[in-house]
Order: sequence, then structure tokens, then C-alpha cells
Amino acid sequence: MGTVERRRWRGSSALTLLCATALLAVSGMTGAAQAAPLPEPGAKSLEQVRKEIDELYHQAGTATDAYNLADSETKAQSAKIVEIAKQVVAGQDRITALKNRAGAAARAQYRSGGMPAGAQLALSGSPSQFLDGADRIRQGEKATADLLSEMNRTQGDLQQYAKDASAQWEKLEANRVKQETSKKQIEEKIKAAESLESKLEAEEKARLIQLEQDAQYKAQTSWLSTGVLKEINSSASESGKKAVRFATGQIGKPYKWGAEGPDSFDCSGLTSQAWLAAGKGIPRTSQEQLRLLPKVAIKDMRPGDLIIYFDDASHVGMYVGDGAIVHAPRPGRNITLTGAGSMPIKAVVRPDA
Repeated sequence: MGTVERRRWRGSSALTLLCATALLAVSGMTGAAQAAPLPEPGAKSLEQVRKEIDELYHQAGTATDAYNLADSETKAQSAKIVEIAKQVVAGQDRITALKNRAGAAARAQYRSGGMPAGAQLALSGSPSQFLDGADRIRQGEKATADLLSEMNRTQGDLQQYAKDASAQWEKLEANRVKQETSKKQIEEKIKAAESLESKLEAEEKARLIQLEQDAQYKAQTSWLSTGVLKEINSSASESGKKAVRFATGQIGKPYKWGAEGPDSFDCSGLTSQAWLAAGKGIPRTSQEQLRLLPKVAIKDMRPGDLIIYFDDASHVGMYVGDGAIVHAPRPGRNITLTGAGSMPIKAVVRPDA
């Protein structure tokens, strides 16, 4: 290779190397600009955050049911204590009346000179007076025995009332402790969930809601794919229609634990008030609704029936037809319509069976 050729080759090689170096530099810069930032070690994905928030709210829902049950029992026990107090007052009045009758009998005997009726009868010289007197003595003895028996019975009732009142007070205090414990648990779980959510950026919060909806949609689609709607009887009773009208009329109102309206509701507060509006009183909590209301098969489900969710029966919604429920989801969310199969179904119950 001649001198001129070698110079040309070296120049060409240098130019090629320079271009290649420049190209790599540009590619590196472009790659750096387009690459997403690597997550910090140990950082949670938004889906993990969603599941953690859902679990916290689920635990809060369980504690809410316990709080509502304790509250319901506290009200019932308070009413019993009031009733017992009324019975005690009536018993005391009865004792006073019986004592007055006994006092009147003693005064009558005193006015007769203190002589027993039997002795007065023995001194009587008239046969007819003797017979009349004997009958009166028998009546008097029976009246006295009845009076003493009634006094003893009333005294016994008062003692039992005292025992009942003491037992109800103990239950009342125990339920107040349960309420306070559940309230503390609810507030802790909600605070933890809100703290997690508050750390998200606005775009992440919007994405979180989308993830919630996606999860619900996936569960609902899976439920519908079983063909369940083909089996469901959609004919509602008149009471069921009234309950559905009330429940759907609350759409848009906020969830609030322990609330029974009119401005906010929790899940079982909504269903119990809806059926109360339909003229049917039902248990206050989802767990009691499951325990005490008649169960029906999903294939026989109709609008107005209640669907109990999760293994611990911590959530409830009202079936409204077409595979949907109306429910109060959780703190931070409003009453809304969603798929009946968007959560794990435990059972279906019918308030007006």
C-alpha cells in the first residue's frame, strides 16, 4: 500500500471511529432519556399498595361489624334495664298496697276489741250468726293467706329484678368495652390506610382507583362467565322493590362506619335501613343478617335480597338485578352500584322470605 493510500485508509478509519463514537454517545443519551427510573430497592408496586389498603379497610369493616353488634346489644340491654326499673317500681307499689291491706285488717281487728274472730263466734248465741260468722272467718283466713302469698311472691319478683338488673349492667359494661376496643381498631386501620394513600401522587391515586375498578371488573366478569344470570329469578316482591328504591336513592352519599343515615351509611346500615323503609326490621350487622335471616340459593336470588361477602361476613350489599348490587363500599368511597360478583360471595339472605 502506498503512502497516499495509507493516509486515506487512516483518515477513513478515524472518521469511521469518530462517527461510531458519536453514534454510541447519542444512543446512550437517548436511551438514558427514554428509560424509566429504576424503583428503589424494597419499594412496593401500586398493585401491592392497593391490596394492602384493601386489606386494611377489610379489617376495619370487620371491626365495624363488631362495633355495630356491641352497639346494638348495648341499646337492647339499656332498654331491658329501663323495663326492669319499671317492673321494680310497679313491684314496690304493689308491696305498698299489700301492706296497706294488711294494716287495714289489723286496724279492723283492733276496733273489734282485739278479740280473735273465732272467739267472738264462739260467744255468739245465734245459730244463724254463728254460721255467717264461720263463713266470714273462712273467707278472712283465705284472704289473709292470699295476701301473705302475694306479698312473698312480689318480694321474690323484686329480688329477681335486682339480679336481672345486675346481670344486664354487667353485659352493658362488657359491650361498652367491646365498642371501645372495636372503635380503636377501626380508627387505627382507617388511619393506616389513609396514610398509605396520602403518600401517593395525584396520578398514582387515579391509577389506584383504576386498579380497584379493574379488580372488581375482573371478579365480576369471572362470576358472570359461570352463566349465573341465566338462573337468577329477577322478580322482586313488593317489599323488595321498596327496599331497592330506598337503597338506590342513597347513591352518592358517603360511607361512614357506624352510620345509619340519613346523610351517610356503612354497609349494613344501608341494608338495614332500606328494609326498615320497606316495613321490615332486620338485624343491624352483616354477620347477624347472615345468622338470622333465611338463606336462598344464588339461582333463586331476586332484587332486594342481601348478598353477604367474605368468609367473616364483614360486608353486605343489596342485589338490584342484572348482576349488580348497591352498597356502601368503605371509608373514602360513596354508595354506588357495582357487580354482585366483584367480591367473594359467602351467602344470600332474604329479609321477606
